[in-house]
Amino acid sequence: MNFKHLFQTKACLSALAIFFSAHLGAQLPSGPLAAGWHHGAFMEIFVRSWRDSNGDGIGDLKGLTQSLDHLQDLGVKGIWLMPITASADHDHGYATTDFRNIDPDYGTLADFDDLIKAAHARGIGVIMDYVLNHSAADHPFFQDSLRNPRSPYRDWYEWRQEKPEGWDIWGRDPWVVTPQGSYLATFGAPMPDFNMRNPAVVKYHEDSLKFWLDRGIDGFRLDAVPHLIENSAKDWNDQPESRQLTGHFTRLIKSYPGRYVVCEATAEPKVYASDDICGGAFAFGLENHIAKAAQGELEAIQKVAQYYRTAPSSLASFVSNHDQFAGKRLWDQVAGNETHYKLAAATYLLLPGTPFIYYGEDIGMSGAQGLSDDPFIRGPYSWTGDTQTAGFTMGKPYRALAGNLATHHAALQIQAPNSLRAFYKDMLKWRNARQSLAQGTYEQVSAHDQVLSYARRWGSETTWVVINYSTQPAEIKLPAGMGQPRLLYAGPSSEQKISKQGTIPAQSVQIFSLEP
Repeated sequence: MNFKHLFQTKACLSALAIFFSAHLGAQLPSGPLAAGWHHGAFMEIFVRSWRDSNGDGIGDLKGLTQSLDHLQDLGVKGIWLMPITASADHDHGYATTDFRNIDPDYGTLADFDDLIKAAHARGIGVIMDYVLNHSAADHPFFQDSLRNPRSPYRDWYEWRQEKPEGWDIWGRDPWVVTPQGSYLATFGAPMPDFNMRNPAVVKYHEDSLKFWLDRGIDGFRLDAVPHLIENSAKDWNDQPESRQLTGHFTRLIKSYPGRYVVCEATAEPKVYASDDICGGAFAFGLENHIAKAAQGELEAIQKVAQYYRTAPSSLASFVSNHDQFAGKRLWDQVAGNETHYKLAAATYLLLPGTPFIYYGEDIGMSGAQGLSDDPFIRGPYSWTGDTQTAGFTMGKPYRALAGNLATHHAALQIQAPNSLRAFYKDMLKWRNARQSLAQGTYEQVSAHDQVLSYARRWGSETTWVVINYSTQPAEIKLPAGMGQPRLLYAGPSSEQKISKQGTIPAQSVQIFSLEP
């Protein structure tokens, strides 16, 4: 890092400390949700693909508001909205053109306010994606810096007169050459990186975050936080300054009571989950072990068992999300095997950490037909079996529908007693009913052959979870000195007989209360 950038970074961080001290003394709006609400399960929702209220074939905020009862019935306690701010890409949403306004495809700020109010009335918190690292190349600030090298926004982005050499980020050169110089774009030319050493840029993000906090948002998923600062061609990922900046923004957000932060930190998620940085981060890597464990792989079962022995419980777990690199939809990962699907769901919904359910996972949606890469996993939600609309819209869906629409849609899943959705409801019912499953310790962990068992304890309440991934019944050993077991749940099939004490049926889940 050159001396100019070193000075800028230190000055920026000093200014941040002064600002934050003053901000803490301000009167801030209280959150309306119950304490600890964020320990419940979240649903990640791609609004464009959730539900269309006006027939234009694109999901919108009103469609989401109108379907909140569907989420409440499932038992989710939070919603993560993928980007809803104005965007240049008109799909994925991470190329932001206006950090303080709703994408017109999705509605208006008034629609956002209505969503927050309606979600809170149902005890559901709402967090939204916020992109710190970059804007869209179409953003007015970047366009001004592109047209005019003397623009006041020139130093808002990472511009260099001469193109830096020797850079390689994920197999490509991140510097984009223009007649006005070269700019850094970690995620591609349409998304130029902000200069996060510039205090004016940091202040802009502070004010934008407060804009949404003051409107009642319950927190944020902070995108790509290890990439806020790139120091050199060698030191571009997860720099100390990135961690410091992320911690600063997190403290600002959490100065509002009851707010929650979860970070996308593919580099060192366990570190970013610490209280002094994010407080929550996605457990990247665990999802692969969960899917393999559900299919009976011994090594994967061991890795799942060991993960939370050292990982903080503030990590956020998942089995799929909107990024292709995180895996296909769960249905496609397990090749449509519903038993494996349920075992994967039970694994991450009952472990420590905050679980994030990807929209459509609750009904067993497969990937969209005839598509590839990320669009494959971002198809419209299957509300009904209508082969033309999936009940998603009154018009023509903007994207191809799920490949298994005929057999796995919400209307059918709600009616079927042994459906995937019924199983998810069962798991969330017990997570919501027992504080030990939501926030408890992780003790007496055993992974013997293909059986995983552990105890979760919160105060005087202890829950014992046993999952048999094997195709054969297995003997189980009660945890020593933790009380007598009382069976709360045996599944996944309601037709499965509750086993006698000391054994667990093949490919099944059992939940016990351990009582004195």
